Amino acid sequence: MKNLKKFDVIIVGGSYSGLAAGMALGRSLKKVLIIDSGKPCNRQTPYSHNFLTQDGKTPKEIAQVAKLQVEHYKTVHFVEGLATSGKKTKNGFQIEIDSGKSFESKKLIFATGIRDIMPQIKGFAECWGISVLHCPYCHGYEVRHQKTGILGNGEYGYEFSRLISNWTDGLALFTNGKSTLSKDETQKLMDKGIKIIESEIAELQHIEGHLKQLIFKDGSIAPLKALYAHIPFEQHCPIPESLGCELTEEGYIKIDGQQMTSVDGVYACGDNTTRMRTVSNAVAMGATTGMLLNKKMVLDEF
Repeated sequence: MKNLKKFDVIIVGGSYSGLAAGMALGRSLKKVLIIDSGKPCNRQTPYSHNFLTQDGKTPKEIAQVAKLQVEHYKTVHFVEGLATSGKKTKNGFQIEIDSGKSFESKKLIFATGIRDIMPQIKGFAECWGISVLHCPYCHGYEVRHQKTGILGNGEYGYEFSRLISNWTDGLALFTNGKSTLSKDETQKLMDKGIKIIESEIAELQHIEGHLKQLIFKDGSIAPLKALYAHIPFEQHCPIPESLGCELTEEGYIKIDGQQMTSVDGVYACGDNTTRMRTVSNAVAMGATTGMLLNKKMVLDEF
């Protein structure tokens, strides 16, 4: 890497979306640098599902195979490190990593994902991605017909309860305090046999991330095998905002139909741009971004 400092494209984030973008650009003969810190958000998740040809494999296994395949394209280079700052330059952009090294490129792609903000409930973080779940399409089949809970309230609690009822009859909604569901919503859930429990949660009792039961502050318990939760997040990387990229009201990087952010020359893909948080979608978005960016660069330079 010592003689390689200028690139056509720098991709910040080398997980599924970043690798897919890198492959598309590498196959388009673009000189690419992929910067990755090695900490994907799903690193605690034991298995990935609902991804053709990869169903049931570990996230790490999928990423390792993907990287080996991208490394086949000699114009794609990798550096391990955390991108700490970025700025616009006369000819494009400059990215600095935690080692102090800097790299320049004409274009940027941020495939940096998001960082989940864990609630202050004992055991929650240890179970996240293992038995505390965010997506039924990724994990619902594996916990089908088992005692399942939803941590939520109000509109989210009601709508998600309706959805998850597809996978199990043993469903309960844990509002972790006074329910804010309407009388009509409450009655509809009760008619479907979905319990609404308002007791405040003290702890998720588990064995190596596998949920056994909820323990409430009043001393009561609820045996449980899986718990769905929708928790807050923040952008994993602050550089897009520092460059002027707009965020949506939900906190995702705002992109147009060409995967471009509000800053010319800066693109984004994957979990940092959408609530559709699946490996397959991240790969699809990355490949699309790489192809669209290459097309624009080729036509602009023609």
